[in-house]
Order: sequence, then structure tokens, then C-alpha cells
Amino acid sequence: MAEELIPINILIADRTYRIRTNPKDEEVVRKTVKLINDKILEFKSQFAGKDMQDYIAMVIIWYATVNAGNENTQVASSELLGQLEKMENLLDKAMSK
Repeated sequence: MAEELIPINILIADRTYRIRTNPKDEEVVRKTVKLINDKILEFKSQFAGKDMQDYIAMVIIWYATVNAGNENTQVASSELLGQLEKMENLLDKAMSK
């Protein structure tokens, strides 16, 4: 049976949003929200005079770039694992002869 979604309130850039999430994901959602708000504050201190939408856009670009890098790393790790398995099979065949 699927888990029941729970409602939670999150605050991003001084605005409250009510979302529904799996109970097991609540902590991750809250940590992500904290990270987003921390980055907004960081960008506000680096780029004074911008409006909130500019800071949110900066955070979105930063977050997407970080995650795109992680995906590329996962793909590279997967490819490396596949190559290591092929080498292991070749070694097994050579040792069994």
C-alpha cells in the first residue's frame, strides 16, 4: 500500500508554501529548503540591490548545475563499473584456462 502524503509548510524567500510529501521524504525536503534559503542569503550578500526573483533564479541555476554535475558523475561511475566488470570477466576467463 502506498504511503499517505502528509502536508507540510515550507518557507522559501519569505513566502510560505503548503506542499504534500511522503513522511520519509520530509527531512530531505526540509534540508533542501534550508539549503535554498541559505543560498538566497549568500547571493543577497554577494549581489546587493537585486530583487528576490533574481536571487531565486540564481539559486535555481546553481542548484541545477550542481545536480547536473552529480548526474554526470553517476553516469561516469556507472560506465567505469561496467568496464571493471568486463575486465574482471576477462581475468576470470584467463585464470580458468
